[in-house]
Amino acid sequence: MSTTDRTSDPDAPGSTGGEGTSGCTGGEGTSGRAGGPGASDADGLLAEQLLRLTRRLHRIQKRHLEPVGITPAQSRLLRTVAAFGEPPRMADLAARLEVVPRAVTSLVDGLETAGRVRRAPDPDNRRVIRIELTDAGRATLRELRSARRAAAEDILAPLTAEQREVLGGLLTALVDPGPEGGC
Repeated sequence: MSTTDRTSDPDAPGSTGGEGTSGCTGGEGTSGRAGGPGASDADGLLAEQLLRLTRRLHRIQKRHLEPVGITPAQSRLLRTVAAFGEPPRMADLAARLEVVPRAVTSLVDGLETAGRVRRAPDPDNRRVIRIELTDAGRATLRELRSARRAAAEDILAPLTAEQREVLGGLLTALVDPGPEGGC
């Protein structure tokens, strides 16, 4: 596979997803830093490491969530419902999760079948349906906190407390780049 092929295939080793490591188009190189000819190779390797870590995180999280009987996507939806001050609408959940409304409907269906959430009419507008946590949903959230801590410990075990602090700062910079680094 040529270098050109790897940059257009997001799952190929050394791939940058075709858009650089940030997913943004334009700018100077893949990381926003000035660099010589070796910078793009280093950035490609870094992108591959991040993709591998993401996959590993997903596998470990999934393993820890299995005993709770919930998928990572359902876990995220349940935590998002709990984060709202009042029961959210499906559209509010889709916007917060940055997914299409149909994806939220499927997740809510599964959580409702398991008794963790319920659909309830909005008291001010009967055409609006809100998603409420049930007692079982709140109990699941408590279990999720333990499962997430255990998964995080599995991933972070090789790091010292100082390395964890540095990693936290780096991840914050990547997740919330601010107005200058945003897309």
